[in-house]
Amino acid sequence: MADVKDGTSKDDRVVIKKYANRRLYNTASSSYVTLEHLSDMVKQGVNFVVYDAKTNEDITRTVLTQIIFEEESREGQNLLPIQFLRQLIGFYGNSMQAFLPSYLELSLSTFAEQQERMRTQFAALSPGSGIGAYDDQIRQNLAMFDRAMKMFSPFSFARTDDPAATKAAEAAPAAGGDALSDLKKQMEDMQAQIERLASKR
Repeated sequence: MADVKDGTSKDDRVVIKKYANRRLYNTASSSYVTLEHLSDMVKQGVNFVVYDAKTNEDITRTVLTQIIFEEESREGQNLLPIQFLRQLIGFYGNSMQAFLPSYLELSLSTFAEQQERMRTQFAALSPGSGIGAYDDQIRQNLAMFDRAMKMFSPFSFARTDDPAATKAAEAAPAAGGDALSDLKKQMEDMQAQIERLASKR
């Protein structure tokens, strides 16, 4: 599973070990690290896996969740809206639970790709090329993505064992496939706008 000698796993991920005293040990750098260090590693694109030093259990998900909790606890650092968190919790045990992770992963990957593409395009512009003219377009694209995320219907699917949620779902104007189609159209529109932006260069 892991090569203690060089501190990496078979797929070149850095191996972090968590001990009973909650200390985290980076086997690649032979040093103790904190959650903040791991957060920086994520932002730098360093792939790592965390194992419980005693049981050798993979606890990467738990540690990443702790990092998110720490980030969300900082004033002005909030990324997750309260309503989103409520809806997310509602999916645990829901019939749609199996589909949600893939959707979220795809959505964030798409957003990151669009962001990187636009960053690359702007980096290629000369200082006097009027980059400020694209500010409104950027805001529109981000706003469109935000609307698409908010209208994603599975977030409105009610749990069958929750009468209040069921009533709210019945009152919703869109559900199921309709919202998925709307989301797809929103994403396509955003892609088209970005392509038009690129062609204006």
